[in-house]
Amino acid sequence: MTTATTVILVMVVVTALAFDFTNGFHDTGNAMASSIATGALSPKAAVTLAATLDLVGALISVKVALTITNAVIDGIQLKNGLPNPEYIGTENGKQGTLLLLVVLAGLVGGIVWNLFTWLLGLPSSSSHALLGGLVGATIAGFGFSQVNWLGHSTEKLDGVVGKVLLPSLISPVIAFIVAAVGTRIVFKLTEKMGEKFRESRFRWGQVGSASLVALAHGTNDAQKTMGVITLALIAAGEIDVTKEISIPLWVKISAAVAIALGTYLGGWRIMRTLGKGIVDINAPQGFAGDTSTASVILASSGLGFALSTTHVASGSIMGAGVGRKGAEVRWSVAGRMASAWAITFPAAAVVGGLMLAIGRALPGLLGPSVVMIIVIGVSLLIWVRSRKDPVDKHSVGKDWDAEPDAAPVVEAAHHVHH
Repeated sequence: MTTATTVILVMVVVTALAFDFTNGFHDTGNAMASSIATGALSPKAAVTLAATLDLVGALISVKVALTITNAVIDGIQLKNGLPNPEYIGTENGKQGTLLLLVVLAGLVGGIVWNLFTWLLGLPSSSSHALLGGLVGATIAGFGFSQVNWLGHSTEKLDGVVGKVLLPSLISPVIAFIVAAVGTRIVFKLTEKMGEKFRESRFRWGQVGSASLVALAHGTNDAQKTMGVITLALIAAGEIDVTKEISIPLWVKISAAVAIALGTYLGGWRIMRTLGKGIVDINAPQGFAGDTSTASVILASSGLGFALSTTHVASGSIMGAGVGRKGAEVRWSVAGRMASAWAITFPAAAVVGGLMLAIGRALPGLLGPSVVMIIVIGVSLLIWVRSRKDPVDKHSVGKDWDAEPDAAPVVEAAHHVHH
């Protein structure tokens, strides 16, 4: 492996772990928003518990990681199950360096969209941001036809459509239904209990159900970064592809630690939208919603689907709102979230494609270096802007309508999508 290849590979690994970190704080609310909103857990205890279980969950399975490795670019994996030698290494493999640039550009697309939606307090999909960035960079680098849309078998649909897009449409609907039915059953079975007694008991239950969501998030989301790094290692010729492809141990550990650190940081802005912006949730609703989220994500992880935990968690919270008689769901907030979901994949794809074009246009290491400078610069600008209207552990659990910052955040999102 040449020095230039080594440098680009290091850039890819660092950027992948940076994406994993943003994924952690972007999605903390999926597991802990309802528990904080109902007072079942303090904000700091919630993020500490979520980070610990994210770390454990990331080391349980690698099915989703292998999905990411195989499901984006058509032609990397041949019919015999071995990767195409054209994509391996940078001396004998004609496409090796280009594939590394594609992965780098795709990761930047995912990071930029994650940070932008975090600034607006919108719980969009980190999974779709990553995969959208990779698809956009693939189209810019290899052409539209080289995206693995349907997979190698249209019956299995093991490409982008079957493993990513279809689950993203179906999973929030399933979560919505499960949470709505579960909430209705919970209130029916406990209707003779006093409200205070019921609240106190279900807050304990929420700790368990939220823990399951955090564990499930680790089994699904951290593995996406593992898959991307493994893909980069294949491109650089660092993995023996004549044997069954496996995720290196250092990749598993580093990805697990990165997402856990991001989760511990706490994505307070998005957590506030999920916990207070959609519906004023109580402990029984939170328990039913979290149980629905964990069930859907764990089942999907076992099948190797690169699912959006944000879609599932949001669907569950809306379902929990509908399942309680008299509860008010803020459909305007939910609608703006759905708008963000709809444009996440194409928006990240545009950024990924643009970054790939910049990386290829400049000679040698200058191209990827400029891409790295761009993502660092954009990240710093977004962070500085976020300091003008901060949301932290002290304000995350306050009533939505009582806080003056709630309306501007949602209105900003509204203007972005129109």
